[in-house]
Amino acid sequence: MNDIEPMTANSDAQRLDFNTAALQRKRRIRALKDHLARWYVTIGGLAVLGAICLIFFYLAQVVLPMFQGAELQAEDAQQPAWLADAGEPLLLAIEEQNQVAMRLGADGQVRFFALESGAALSTVSLPLPAGTRITTVGQDTPGSRLLVLGLDNGQALVLEHNYKVSYPNNQRTISPQIDYPFGEAPLELDTQGRAIEHAAVSRNGGNLLVAVSTGAALHALRIASTENLMTGETSIEQDRLELPQLSEPIRQVLLDPRHQWLYAFSGRASADVFDLRRKQLNGRYKLLNGTGEVTQVSALLGGISLLVGDSNGGIGQWFMVRGADGQAELKNVRNFQLGTSPVTQILPEERRKGFLALDSKGSLGVFHSTAHRTLLKEPVAEGAAMATLSPRATRLLVESDGQLQSFVIDNPHPEISWSALWSKVWYESYPEPDHVWQSTSANTDFEPKLSLAPLAFGTLKAAFYAMLLAAPLAICAAFYTAYFMAPALRRKVKPVIELMEALPTVILGFFAGLFLAPYLENHLPGIFALLLLMPVGIVLAAYLWSRLPETIRLRVPDGWEAVLLIPVILLVGFGSLEISGHMENWWFGGDMRLWLTNEMGIPFDQRNALVIGLAMGFAVIPTIYSIAEDAVFSVPKSLTLGSLALGATPWQTLVRVVLLTASPGIFSALMIGMGRAVGETMIVLMATGNTPIMEANIFEGMRTLAANVAVEMPESEVGSTHYRVLFLAAMVLLIFTFVMNTLAELIRQRLRGKYASL
Repeated sequence: MNDIEPMTANSDAQRLDFNTAALQRKRRIRALKDHLARWYVTIGGLAVLGAICLIFFYLAQVVLPMFQGAELQAEDAQQPAWLADAGEPLLLAIEEQNQVAMRLGADGQVRFFALESGAALSTVSLPLPAGTRITTVGQDTPGSRLLVLGLDNGQALVLEHNYKVSYPNNQRTISPQIDYPFGEAPLELDTQGRAIEHAAVSRNGGNLLVAVSTGAALHALRIASTENLMTGETSIEQDRLELPQLSEPIRQVLLDPRHQWLYAFSGRASADVFDLRRKQLNGRYKLLNGTGEVTQVSALLGGISLLVGDSNGGIGQWFMVRGADGQAELKNVRNFQLGTSPVTQILPEERRKGFLALDSKGSLGVFHSTAHRTLLKEPVAEGAAMATLSPRATRLLVESDGQLQSFVIDNPHPEISWSALWSKVWYESYPEPDHVWQSTSANTDFEPKLSLAPLAFGTLKAAFYAMLLAAPLAICAAFYTAYFMAPALRRKVKPVIELMEALPTVILGFFAGLFLAPYLENHLPGIFALLLLMPVGIVLAAYLWSRLPETIRLRVPDGWEAVLLIPVILLVGFGSLEISGHMENWWFGGDMRLWLTNEMGIPFDQRNALVIGLAMGFAVIPTIYSIAEDAVFSVPKSLTLGSLALGATPWQTLVRVVLLTASPGIFSALMIGMGRAVGETMIVLMATGNTPIMEANIFEGMRTLAANVAVEMPESEVGSTHYRVLFLAAMVLLIFTFVMNTLAELIRQRLRGKYASL
C-alpha cells in the first residue's frame, strides 16, 4: 500500500503537469491566433486606406496638369542674309507642319523660308500695278489663309497662301505657293483712287466680302462666284455696297464671317456696327473709359468675338448679344490685362478660343477667352516686334531688330479654370452668362463648355428625389418590422426586401426607361392621385379596423395586422390608375402634359426626375431598410420593456426610447443610402434624357457626374482636356463621398455618445 500511494501521487502530479502544459499550449495558440488576426485586420484596413489614397492621388495626378500655366522656350535666333534687304514686314505666317514660314514685305515680295534654319525657299512677286505699294493687310478669320492687300491707288488684291504636301521617295515635301481665288487683277474699292488705310476680307462659301476704309469713308464690295455645271466655267459678279460716311477717321475694319456685321473702329475708343443684311447702322458703342485709345483689334476663332487692345495694355472681349427687345447690341464680356504699354498685335489661335498679345515693349501674354485665364506673361523682344502663331499654337515666330526668333509654346489645357468649371460663363451667342456642359461639337469653331455645375446639380437632384421616396418608406418599414411585426412574419418579410438589393441596377434602368417613363407620361393624374390617396386609404383602413368589434380584431394574431393592408394598397393603386384618364379629361383638357406646359409654364420631358425618384428610390430602399432595421432591432429589450412597465405606450416607447437609441444606426443607413443614390450610374443613364441642365423641376431630366463619366469617357481622347475633366468629375464624386462619410461618422459618434446612457 505504501508503494502504491507514491505511484498514485506521482501520476496525479504528472497528469496535472500535462493538463497545465496543454492549457498553456492552448493559450499560446489562442494568443498567436489573436495576434495574427489583429495583424491581418490591421494590414487589411491599411491596405484599403492605401488603395483609396492611391485612387485619390492617381486622380489628382491626371487632374492637376489642367491648372498649370503655359511655358515658352526660346530657340536659337536666326539672321538670314535675305532678311537685310526684305524691307519692313507686313505679315508673318507659319504653315501647319511648323516647317515653312511666310513673310510679306512692304516691297510686294512674299518670301517662304524654313522655320528652323531661316533658309530661303522661294520668293513670289505679287502682281501689283506698276508704281503702287501696299498700305495695309487684312486677314480672314483665324484658320483661313485668305488675305486682302490694300494699295495706295484705292485698289485691293485678294490672295491666299497655300502649302501643297507631297511625298516623293516617301519623304514629305511642302511646296508653298500663292493663289488668287478671285483673279490676279486688283479690285477697285475707292473710285477716287485714294490710298486704302485699313482693309478686311471674309469668304463665306462662294461669296467674298471686302471692306476698306479711306479716311472716314467706308467701301464694301461683295463678290459672288458661280460655276456652270454644264461647261465648268466660273463667273464672278460684283456688287458694291453703299455705306454711310462716318464723322471721324476709321482706325480698323472687321467683318463678321456670316456677312451680317461690319465693324468700323473710329475715333479714340468707339465702334460703329453696320447691319449688312438690313443695310443700316446698328449702333455706335463706346469701348473704353478714360483716356485710353484703341490700338489693335482682331477677331477670335469663329469671328463672333472681337478682341480690342488699347493703349493702356488692356484687352477686351466683345460680341453681339440679342437683347430682350430682339435688338442686337455689342457687349463687353470680359477683360484681360497684359501690362501698361499699348497692345500692338493680337494673335488668335486657329483651333481654340485662346489668343496671344504683344505690346510695344515686346512683352507677350498668353490668354484664354472662355476660361478668362491669363496663362503666361513674358518678354520676347526688346521693343516693337512682328509675330505670328502656328496653326497648332505650338510655335511662335517673332521678327525684331533684323533677326528671327522662334519659340516653342507648351500650353495643353488653357480651357480650364475654376470659374469656367463652377461659375456662370458668358459664352458666345448666349444672351447672358450661364452654366453649360457641352464637351463636343461638329463645328471646328466650337467654344468648349465644360461647367461641372449642372452635372453636380443633376447628381444632387437625382439623389434628392430618390431619397425623398426611399427614406420615409425604408425608415418606417424598418421601425414597423423590427418593433411591431410578429417574429414569424418578420422572418419572411425582411429577406424578401433585402433580396431586392441584389437586383441589377441595369435591369431597373431598362425597366424605368422603356416602361415606367412612358407609363407615367400617360397616367400622370393617376400617379399623383396614388401618391395622395395611398396615405389616406391606409389611415382610413386603420380607423375602420379600430372600429370593428373586438372579437373580430382578436382573431388576427398580434403583429400580423400589416397583411390586411395588402388588399387596401392594391385596391387604392388600381382605382387611382383606373380613374387617371377620367381625371385628365375633367381637369386637364385631356392631356395633363400639355396643360402643365401651356397653362402652368412647366416644361415636361418623358424621362424626368419623377421617373428617377421612383426607380432609384426602389433601388435605395433595401439598403436603408436593412441597416436601419438591424439598428432598431438591436435596441435592448430591457429598455423597451422598462419603458412599457413605467406606463409608456408603445408609440411613446418607440419615439422616446427606441428612436433615440437606434439613431446612430438610422443615420448611418441614410448616409449609405445617400451615397448609393449619388453614385448610381445605370438607372440615371437609362431613365433620364441626360440633359445637363440646372432645373429643379421634377418633370425635367438631368445628367449626373457618374452618368456623364460613363457616357463620355469611351469617346474622350486620352490626355486631352475633356479626358482630364472627366477624371475631375470622378474626383469630385470621391471627395463628396469622403466628406459625407466623414460627417456621417462624426455625427454618428456624437449620437452614440449622447444616447449611450439610455
